[in-house]
Amino acid sequence: MHDSEDLPKPRELLAARDAAATLFATLQRWFGVPTAVTIDLRTVDSAVEELGDPQYVMAMAMRKLQALHLLTTPGVRTTTDVVLTVIQDLERALMQAPGMHLRYAVAETDWDAALAELDGDEDGELGAPADDTRAADDIDAFRAAHAALHEAARAVLRASDGEIRRLV
Repeated sequence: MHDSEDLPKPRELLAARDAAATLFATLQRWFGVPTAVTIDLRTVDSAVEELGDPQYVMAMAMRKLQALHLLTTPGVRTTTDVVLTVIQDLERALMQAPGMHLRYAVAETDWDAALAELDGDEDGELGAPADDTRAADDIDAFRAAHAALHEAARAVLRASDGEIRRLV
């Protein structure tokens, strides 16, 4: 680690605090992640089933988002390598989340009820189409928050000239 004085956290890293909160709330809502998740540590292989469950995968990503939220708090000391590692650890789950969300939503849909809504009212008019705008806006907001993490990582690299430095 470089021995010179601490670096102030770049504004993009501080802005990632809100992005982490947005991503956390969205993952919880999209995947119905409960407020507490148990980790099976009986054996090294006991995670095989858990890590195939989208809800569990997103719970683990949410835990990383909690860590990032803490690291982006003004006054909390950290280092550039820790910030970059946490952001990198989140990347795979965040890249897959919108598509996984859509597949998860399809799997959880009560298709009989959805088709019944299309039957319309007693005048024979079709019911209003599902609000695709909200879903698209939700995914756009998710992608913008995800992009903010990339901006934070680039800002940390620029500020530190690629060296491991303390951030305050």
